[in-house]
Amino acid sequence: MKNYNKKLAIVLFTVLYLLCPRPVQAMHIMEGYLPPVWCLVWFALFLPFFVMGVLNIKKIVAEKPSSKTMLALSGAFIFILSALKIPSVTGSSSHPTGVGIGTAMFGPSVVSVLGTICLLFQALLLAHGGLTTLGANAFSMAVVGPFVGYFVYKLALSMKVSRRVALFLCAVVADLATYATTSIQLGLVFPDPSAGFVGSAVKFMGVFLTTQIPIAIVEGLLTVILYNLISDTIKEKEGLFA
Repeated sequence: MKNYNKKLAIVLFTVLYLLCPRPVQAMHIMEGYLPPVWCLVWFALFLPFFVMGVLNIKKIVAEKPSSKTMLALSGAFIFILSALKIPSVTGSSSHPTGVGIGTAMFGPSVVSVLGTICLLFQALLLAHGGLTTLGANAFSMAVVGPFVGYFVYKLALSMKVSRRVALFLCAVVADLATYATTSIQLGLVFPDPSAGFVGSAVKFMGVFLTTQIPIAIVEGLLTVILYNLISDTIKEKEGLFA
């Protein structure tokens, strides 16, 4: 079973690589693309979630030091998947987010920290995104995506859905929620001359969805595979998930 999961993971990573064949100097929103006022607004909205996440990580590590390994694994999964890019709307890009497994393990506030660290490293080391747009990108990928995904995850579990299906839904919905938020962010800054903010956001969302739906589905499958690998390795897997 473990070998099957590994082989399937390789196939799915290959699919993502083919979907994202060209390097692009962008994260969600590239450096300098947002006016300074909006950069400050998104930083202000994002910061409380980041602080809450730091406090929760300290609590988790203090209560269960062995969780450091899974925190690192969750962060690495986010970094690897979100580093895959496919050009989309001018000044932006499409890619997986990888936040599903960390959200299910530790809750969305923790992922607000893990996701932000990944975004910062990508901005500094890979020229993906930027420092001025870090707040906006973190708010969409590390806040809205995980919180919406976590709600869907808990809702699915409450409906007696299997954990694997719940994880799949969590990853897919978190991915799509991230790009819905990015569309709103871009729509606010660049409203349509005739249709206004709503029309602009819908147009941005339409462009994103053409590439994001298949990417989100593949991401959901990869998240389930990672869960299967963890399940085969760690006996007390139920205690890992929020």
